[in-house]
Amino acid sequence: MFDINNILRENIKRLVPYSSARDEYQGEASVFLDANENAFGSPLDQQFNRYPDPLQYDLKKRITEIKGVPPRNIFIGNGSDEAIDILFRSFCNPGVDNVILVPPTYGMYEVSANINDIEARKVNLTEDYQLNLEGIAEAIDKNTKLIFICSPNNPTGNSINRDDIQTLLANFKGIVVVDEAYINFSRQKSFIQELTECANLVVMQTLSKAWGLAGLRVGMAFASEEIIEVMNKVKPPYNVNESSQQLALAALANVGQVNEWIKETLAQRDRLVLQLKEFDFVVDIYPSDANFILVKTTNANGIYDYLVKQGIIVRNRSKVELCEGCLRITVGTPEENTILLEALQNFK
Repeated sequence: MFDINNILRENIKRLVPYSSARDEYQGEASVFLDANENAFGSPLDQQFNRYPDPLQYDLKKRITEIKGVPPRNIFIGNGSDEAIDILFRSFCNPGVDNVILVPPTYGMYEVSANINDIEARKVNLTEDYQLNLEGIAEAIDKNTKLIFICSPNNPTGNSINRDDIQTLLANFKGIVVVDEAYINFSRQKSFIQELTECANLVVMQTLSKAWGLAGLRVGMAFASEEIIEVMNKVKPPYNVNESSQQLALAALANVGQVNEWIKETLAQRDRLVLQLKEFDFVVDIYPSDANFILVKTTNANGIYDYLVKQGIIVRNRSKVELCEGCLRITVGTPEENTILLEALQNFK
């Protein structure tokens, strides 16, 4: 059975979180003289002289309406990267504990591990980009606190087998983090539905991809109330700024627009796959549940350099484990995809 106290750092158990002025006051008031703010306002059309809601309650209420997860089970971060870092700082003792990563995968997991002085044990995905459950089981020891799984996976684009993730959740005594940054483009259902059954599950999502809000830096983590309480305890008091909260709230009113963009992205993804297959330098295009495709080529470096000269930037992943010779191509607008395809027709 999962017990959060068995993996929580002792100093975090004892931690008394910073108490901000907005944490201590609740209710209605017209005169705020508690937070040493500039009472005269901001030199902007919109007023930003007051500190933002430290727990982003209005934003969480709207997310609840969309995702069906209560606010007490939601963490809002300065991008998903903040949630990743907080999980390390909450549950992993520097120089002692370790986490499991499954390359090729999102690189920020390893960066956060290194920043926090946590050993990152790598168990490569299989050749078809699925979990190596035996290898993961062998890598786990008493100091393994977190397992990170990106699904749909970056940079490969495929979804990870649900039964394999369920196996880890049922048998691992630490926390399994399922990063669903690209879930809006996937045919698979979200693991959010499993939160009530799995106390050791953290699901991360973002407003950076399908919602088109990468510049606002708004990430979400969904988990049990006790895990969310720990994350809120460790985070900075005002981690998501007021403008990001307001703009994200306004964006979340436009579900219909986002759904249309998702449909168009999927149609353009199919178009890219179909037309890229016609080029003789394309060896393989891997199945994708994301807004990008991983393309194996005969000359990844040459194609990348050629496209840069044409003012077209893709991602060269040819030095990543199991992605030799591969370019990761984000699905663009119809016009951008046409420019890419026409440029590739002239590649020698």
